[in-house]
Amino acid sequence: MIEIKNVTKKYGTKVALNDVSFNVNDGEIFAFIGHNGAGKTTLIKAITGIHDIDNGEILINGKSIKTNPIECKKELAFVPDNPELYEQMKAIDFINFICDMYEVDQTTREKNIKKYAEMFEMEENLNDTISSFSHGMKQKTALIAALAHDPKVLIMDEPFVGLDPKAVFDIKEVMKEMIKDGKTIFFSTHILDVAEKLCSRVAIIKNGKIMKVGSMKEVKGDKSLENVFIELEE
Repeated sequence: MIEIKNVTKKYGTKVALNDVSFNVNDGEIFAFIGHNGAGKTTLIKAITGIHDIDNGEILINGKSIKTNPIECKKELAFVPDNPELYEQMKAIDFINFICDMYEVDQTTREKNIKKYAEMFEMEENLNDTISSFSHGMKQKTALIAALAHDPKVLIMDEPFVGLDPKAVFDIKEVMKEMIKDGKTIFFSTHILDVAEKLCSRVAIIKNGKIMKVGSMKEVKGDKSLENVFIELEE
């Protein structure tokens, strides 16, 4: 579970997040949507402990990201929109490096790396240097590394960007599988029809403020999510 309580973040005089509050519950896929510059990535980086916040609190499964950052990070995996990996490394070495940081035992890591490498059709590329990869292959490498340690909380920033249609389908299936196990998934996206079909709850942010939050049905009513989003942007 992710609890976001009255979070404010400023960059100089610019208020990037303005008193943001909502929860992401166990066993749900939660969509976070907004225009470019609305505050999506800022909040995601605050949740993952990359950025400090000026006011408020963020809890990951009851632990504060401010006071217990290491314990929080052990619970989660983060896939950024632009996977900036160690390009001089082979993909398998990078994935094992991430597994080492999360202290994943050999049996678990081998099983999970095999599972997700096959799923994302990366088995033949694991021994290649990351610098030779396309954006989509780097994204798949980041996903394998994120999933290899069975995170309780999965956070993704625009996870479908750069992926081929099969990989998009596969990651959606992984997300559905994870919530069956009671895990928490929070992701930002501009692909509103996917969010509408896949997610049980959603928050819409505009200029750093939450405009709507709730179940998909509560937020969109009888309209499409796209129509609701466009109306809020006007």
